[in-house]
Amino acid sequence: MGMLFLHLRNELWKLFGKKRTYIGFGAFLLAQNAMLLMFRFSHWGDGIERMLVGNGYLAQEYISALTVSVIMLVPQIILLMPLYAALVGGDLVAKEVEDGTLRMILARPVSRFQVLLAKWLASAVFSALLVIVLGGTALGCASLWFPWKSMFVFAPMDGIFSTLTAGDGLRLYCCSHLFLALNASVVLGIAFMFSCFNMKPAAATILALSFLFLNFVMEHIPFFERYQEWLLTYHFRVWLLMYAEPTPWDRVGQSLCVLVAFALTSFLVGTAVFQTRDIKS
Repeated sequence: MGMLFLHLRNELWKLFGKKRTYIGFGAFLLAQNAMLLMFRFSHWGDGIERMLVGNGYLAQEYISALTVSVIMLVPQIILLMPLYAALVGGDLVAKEVEDGTLRMILARPVSRFQVLLAKWLASAVFSALLVIVLGGTALGCASLWFPWKSMFVFAPMDGIFSTLTAGDGLRLYCCSHLFLALNASVVLGIAFMFSCFNMKPAAATILALSFLFLNFVMEHIPFFERYQEWLLTYHFRVWLLMYAEPTPWDRVGQSLCVLVAFALTSFLVGTAVFQTRDIKS
């Protein structure tokens, strides 16, 4: 256990010592401020106001920092978070094989499984930090432009139309980020799995993103609607279910099981493939 902790510490030092690790954090800040400028100086809220008024709510009470934060999160979770998670995951093993540093590590009395486990755990830490920064900066920046009032969440694909007090909204906002961290870990795990194969880091990243894109496209084709539960992106929306009233715990439990199983399977497949590779010759 002590040896694993040392390996994990070293992997974290290496991971956060690379400049490309921080690209995602900077991109989140730029995207959020660009969206906030659009929200603040455009008529983006007209549609939401009409929707709220049409359902008997006072719109001014729900155009808030919490509401804007969730609206900003959706496109970033769909587009940016998988990109930067896959970028880091594709580098974890393939880049070290390419540079020759992994050969030196394996020359020491340590098993390949221990090395990969430390890398996988480091990727989980990065995923959690990525989501914390994403959610924290979204809420912090939105608070500078919008008042702290009640929260409104609308997600028609999942049948969500929820109005929440500021306290309940903040609690659910924090809770939903636990599921977002799991989503990021799964994406990074897929790229990590491909990184264990004999390929370049860029190829591992592209394959992971292609797999996610294929799931996303199939999910939005009417023919595959009956097979949605077999698609990974369908279960990625579990974070939005936290805002449903009442919370569909059966679907939440199902999605959690699928995501955890997918994360573990990708790690085991990557480990099995890496065990058969000859990288020390």
